[in-house]
Amino acid sequence: MTRRTLIGAAGALAATEPVSAQPSTHAKVRIGIVGGRFGSSFQWHLHPDCEVAAVCDISPERLQRLSEVYRCGNTYKDFRAMLKHPGLNAVGVFTPVPLHAWMATTAMKAGKHVISAVPAAMSEEELVEILETVRSTGMKYMMAETSYYRAEVITCRELAQQGKFGTIFYSEAEYHHEGLLDLMWDERGLPTWRHGFPPMHYPTHCTGLVIPVIKERLTEVTAYGWGDNHEILKTNHYRNPFWNTTALFKTSGGHSSRISVFWHVAAGGTERGAFYGDRMSYIMERPEGSPNTMFEISKEGQTVIDSNGYPEGKLSKRVYTEPAHMESLPEKMRVKTGHGNSHTFLTHEFISAIREDRQPAVNIWEAIAYTLPGLVAHQSALRGGMSMKITDYGKPPV
Repeated sequence: MTRRTLIGAAGALAATEPVSAQPSTHAKVRIGIVGGRFGSSFQWHLHPDCEVAAVCDISPERLQRLSEVYRCGNTYKDFRAMLKHPGLNAVGVFTPVPLHAWMATTAMKAGKHVISAVPAAMSEEELVEILETVRSTGMKYMMAETSYYRAEVITCRELAQQGKFGTIFYSEAEYHHEGLLDLMWDERGLPTWRHGFPPMHYPTHCTGLVIPVIKERLTEVTAYGWGDNHEILKTNHYRNPFWNTTALFKTSGGHSSRISVFWHVAAGGTERGAFYGDRMSYIMERPEGSPNTMFEISKEGQTVIDSNGYPEGKLSKRVYTEPAHMESLPEKMRVKTGHGNSHTFLTHEFISAIREDRQPAVNIWEAIAYTLPGLVAHQSALRGGMSMKITDYGKPPV
């Protein structure tokens, strides 16, 4: 299975001429959703300022699911045809990863704002292409990174903004997903796009957890991968020899961050992180059951003597029960969703950014900052841990 095959299946089309961004003339954002698996797990139909105007998938079963979930009778099997649907001014791309960049740029050139599933692209060249398309068309682009809106990350972003951590000198994030092995073949026994997919090509559930809190870029990396010569690691078209990869990053602030992405591991699945500061630390719950925990240096605390007779310092420790943070959402959208209840937040942020004519939180500059470090980390691992620099593409113009 190649990228060309995927594009052909989705409805290949020549690049359209760039279309300048125009204010929406519709009372609501009229969005088209392509991709009936992950794409059917959002709440576009619950947002008061959004209407699902069209849905698209090459599979009749997935297309029916999209139609039922979003109560939309305008169904398409061809992406090109959906882009021509009358009044459509936004597109949600929830297709296989190799299609993300192509579909995003094609939709923006056709005058549609885009929200895309993660990761944004497969290469640095594709990331730059999306960036240039955003610049040339004026369209909004958002990467639907769920970690940004996990309750723990919302809390830690607020704590960091308030200066509670002091200096965050070390951060870490882990994404362990043993179950992906079962998704490397389809129901016919043929390899899917996940077959041998490099772990660090899917870094954003980790980088999208860390970067919004530390407010620094990842600028340099040394990474190491592990594989066991399994048939999948010998035959995948990505030429990827690794099940698991761990990367140590240097940040733009001179600090360190560890990112681990594992496809094959004897441990519970997890998306978690930790932030260690010189005043406060926050450690997210682990799959074995330890809860979200906060530590703070306390002037009033008791100095604890450990088993070796050394003082551990005056610390306060408490289990932290996360609030839902749903008060910012429209009332009908205050529902439990996937990926730590993040889907409603992603839905609301994209629609709000279009309506308010501003860059969304996870815009293309952020998407590059979350995606590119993993791509470079994979190259470092292929080179046995060679230290490699990561280009910083900046932030949105003010």
